[in-house]
Amino acid sequence: MAVLVEEAKRGALGQTARRARAGALSGDVLPDLAAAEAPWRALEALPGALGTPYQRFDWAAAFAAALAPGETCRVLILRDAAERVRLLLPLVLRRRGGLTIASVIGGAHANYHLPLFSGRDAAALPAEELRLALRAAGRRAGIDAIDLGNQPRTWDGAVNPLALGADPAPSDGYGMMLGPDPEASVRRAFGGDARKKLRSKERRLVETVGPLAYRCAGTAEERARFLAAFHAQKAARFAAMGIGDPFADGAVRAFLDRAAAGENPAIEVHALVAETTGRVLATFTGAVDAARFSGMTTSFDADPEVSRSSPGDLLLQHLVRDQTARGRRSLDLGIGEARYKASVCDETIEIARPILAVTLRGHAYRAAATALTRAKRRIKRDPRLAGLRDRLAKLKG
Repeated sequence: MAVLVEEAKRGALGQTARRARAGALSGDVLPDLAAAEAPWRALEALPGALGTPYQRFDWAAAFAAALAPGETCRVLILRDAAERVRLLLPLVLRRRGGLTIASVIGGAHANYHLPLFSGRDAAALPAEELRLALRAAGRRAGIDAIDLGNQPRTWDGAVNPLALGADPAPSDGYGMMLGPDPEASVRRAFGGDARKKLRSKERRLVETVGPLAYRCAGTAEERARFLAAFHAQKAARFAAMGIGDPFADGAVRAFLDRAAAGENPAIEVHALVAETTGRVLATFTGAVDAARFSGMTTSFDADPEVSRSSPGDLLLQHLVRDQTARGRRSLDLGIGEARYKASVCDETIEIARPILAVTLRGHAYRAAATALTRAKRRIKRDPRLAGLRDRLAKLKG
């Protein structure tokens, strides 16, 4: 009996400690991006802020402008006892089966949904403390569950507390660090044999289309031309595969155009161009901040006379050189399996898919969504199941 009493005391003390820790962080849910802009930009400007290019205000604002009817944007902010902002999480609220589900802004167009932390010390806060504060803020906002999306298990050397204990995502990301020397970065990404083959392909492509130019869109005209080529090339590619084109949506196209505009765009649009004719042979877009290029989309001209020279690989080689020369420290090619990602990148970015249940009904959503993630991962890891999925997708398309 004495042992049970002692255990009960320890349990009560533990609950008290957890409540005390939760009280150290207070959460606010701001009604829209306009209300969040000032603290968001201030957080971004902190020298030690920890986030991905998808957590830039400009990237999120461009995406929010393309939200569908019935979707609303909210920004969750956690502050410490000294009223310092420690974490910012932009959310999109949707109604699903009578539930209000919040997911991190960007959806499938953002490879990573890491919150914006004020620094490494904020990312080092106890995971349970953060979860308690997020749930409390979500409950006040009428949210049933917070789907945290693709959470990197580590980012820039810091452990992500929101990924701790969460199920792995169906796919991981692929990245590489960029050194100070552009040519050294290219040699790391492309071995000697690969570089030799690319030089041969580049010469052959020059013989086919004339001199080549590598461009990063710097004007509205270039941005429009490169994005138009991207959409046309993607549409042809998806049609050949027999599946629907996710970039055909006008809202998605408007988002890409908005995010790529301005002097300091949230998305860079790169292209390999036939210099004489202006023909766009390949494109690559990526979300960017001061330190990283995060690949979002790529496309290439499917004309056999062009595609046999691997214009996408030629553009990627130039991109690695260009980003290193411009002082960025890292480059990643996003989430999902692809030959070119595995061959170029030497870092696997492990991804978790955590979901925070806020209400009792949210627990049911969490269970169903977690089961779906596990099923998707199993399919991804089993070639036979993946083949069946692809065949079904073609039939559906």
